[in-house]
This record gives sequence, C-alpha cells and structure tokens, in this order.
Amino acid sequence: MVVAVVKYASISVATVVGLYAVLLGLLTTSTFQSHVVYLHAIQMTWFKDLNVPETFGFMRNQVTPFWIQTADGEKLHAWHILPVELYRHNEPALTSEPAGLILDFTSRLAFRLLRDDPEARLVLHFHGAGGTVASGYRVPNYRAVSAGHPGKIHVLTFDYRGFGRSSGKPSEQGLVNDALAVVDWVMNVAGIPASRIVVFAQSMGTAVSVAVSNHLAQQSPPVVFAGTVLVAPFADVASLVATYRVAGTIPILSPVACFPWLFKALQHFITDKWPSKDRLAHYVQTNEQNKQDYRLTIIHAKDDYDIPWTHTPVLFWHAVNASMPMGVSQEELEQKKAEERRDLGAAGTSMEWKTEYGVIREEILETGLHDVIMGFPIITMAVMRFFEAADPTFRC
Repeated sequence: MVVAVVKYASISVATVVGLYAVLLGLLTTSTFQSHVVYLHAIQMTWFKDLNVPETFGFMRNQVTPFWIQTADGEKLHAWHILPVELYRHNEPALTSEPAGLILDFTSRLAFRLLRDDPEARLVLHFHGAGGTVASGYRVPNYRAVSAGHPGKIHVLTFDYRGFGRSSGKPSEQGLVNDALAVVDWVMNVAGIPASRIVVFAQSMGTAVSVAVSNHLAQQSPPVVFAGTVLVAPFADVASLVATYRVAGTIPILSPVACFPWLFKALQHFITDKWPSKDRLAHYVQTNEQNKQDYRLTIIHAKDDYDIPWTHTPVLFWHAVNASMPMGVSQEELEQKKAEERRDLGAAGTSMEWKTEYGVIREEILETGLHDVIMGFPIITMAVMRFFEAADPTFRC
C-alpha cells in the first residue's frame, strides 16, 4: 500500500515537473511569449459587436468606432467617447446620424465637438493586456476619467495591433508604433495640443505609454502631455514574470527565480523586454534637462494579485532618482517617505515629490485589485489634478 502511494506520488511529481519543463521550453519561443505577455487572443467580448457600443451601455452615437492607420500599414480599431453632458446637449443631432463603424470620422458631429472646442480636453487611453476596448472594467473606467468635467473631457481608446478588430500581430515595437499613430491622429487630425491631453494607462498599457512619452519628450520641439496616470504598472518584463501568478495563485517563473543563474539564462530569451523603469527615468531626466514641465501619478492597489504593488515603489524611485542631478538613494527616499507620506487610513497612502519642473506622485491603495480600481474616484481625481495644473481655469 505504502509502496503504491509512493509510486503514484512520484509519477505525479514527475508529471508536474515535466509539464513545467515543457512550459519553460515554450516560453523561449517568441510566438508563445507573445500570447503569454499580450493575451491578445483572449477577447472577452466574443458575443458582442465592438461596432455597436450601445451593447456595452453607451447611448446611441455617444461612442464612434473608427479606424486609425499606422505608419507601417496596420489598421487600429478606435473608439471616441463623448462626455455625457456634452452628449446630452447635442443628443438630437447625434442620434440622427447613422450608427456603427464610421469610415470618415472627420465628417461626424462628434469629431467637430472635439476639434472645434478650444476648451475640450482629451484622455488618451492605453488599456492593458487581453481583451478589447470594451472588456471588463474598461467601460466604467472611461466614465471615471471623464467624470471630473462631464461636459469637456473626451476619451480616445483603441485596440493595439492583434487585439480586437485591429489588424496585425503584437510586438513591443509594433505597440509603440500604434501609440505613435494614435498620438499623431489626435494632435494633427483632431488638432488637440499636448497641453490638453492626459494619458491614462493601466497594466500593459503603462509600458506602452511610458515608451511613447519617453520618445516624444526627446523630439525637437519636445512633446509632453498635461499629465500621465499609470495604474498597476510593472518595472519591466523580467521583473514581472519573476513575480507574476496566474489568477494570483499559480506562479509562472517565480520558482525559477529561486535559481538566479537559471533565471538569468532564461531572460536572454525574452523578446519584448518593456524596460519601463529605465524609460521612465529617461523621460524624467529629459524633461528636467529641457526645463519642461511634466506630471506623473503612479497608482497601485496592495491587493493586486496580477501585478504585485511592489512594482510601483520601484518605478517611483527610478523617476525620483532621475529628477535630481545627484540622484537619491532608495534609503534616502524611504526616509523622505516616512517624513512626508500622507497616511489616509483604509484609503491607503500618497507621496508627492516635486522639483522645479516636475511632480511625481505615488498612491498606494489598500484595496482595488488589478482592474476594479480603474472605476474608483481616485482616477477621476488624478485626471482632474493634471488638467487643472495645466490650466487653473479648467473647472466644472
């Protein structure tokens, strides 16, 4: 009896070890990596039409689906979302127009309401891995980012290549190209200057937004948005896979991380590295050197089981360190936090670091999970804080 139990236990362990070895082998291939990192095959909106936004709780023509073309020939499926008060004031005219996917968005009233209003503001939205523009908590998130001024704050969101109805296959450079195409459309077609744009990004979207912001800050003249909100970010892919657990319980590479030599060897096979901590530091340093105003808010919930909240202090330190000519050690920053961090009780903590040109804010919530947080008032507050800082007259 005991021998049989030991035998079956040994077989079970060997099977698990064998399957894990197969997983590690698959993770060294770029195709499998792509599906693991981006989860673009998981739609989560299979039984609804993304060209009928009304099925996701919007009013007729409050959302306009349209295409944005990238420089390398891909077609991105995008949504423009009107703020609810602006929609209410223009409801008869908006509802009289045809609904659904629009090939020429510039011909629509919604476009003119964005382009022709000098007081219009835009939240440029970068969603996370998996799903589409309409998946999960993203729809409540669109309402949260515009809630601070429901008559003026428009939202533009889009699916990266390979996601939803967008063409192509995802890759690091590909997603950066997508974001640059969207920024180009916003600034040169819709005519919205950077000073009236706030970037909101969550999860994987934070890596995309940081890469693009870093790129634009280095242009001549530099392009710097009114502010950037990063929710549930990660430091880089290597750090992410070392801590990531499927559904918060099943580790992928954390067992391997216990063997530094093996984990380091596997890192060589990572195709898309998304070095957000380094890019964020370079973005801050570039703006400081250019004497360009910039604003960052990094938000994370402690009960985030997808991306551990400990990634946010890492990013915060890299940003703060880059803001100072002589740098700031992690120990010095922790001491500063102990002195100045605001304890908000069950709502978490907040810490703000200011320089002559920049404001870098870290907000750690006690609760909010990975996605639910996107509909919280803290998101509305972060967006409005940026718009008001860029223009103190912008108020409800």
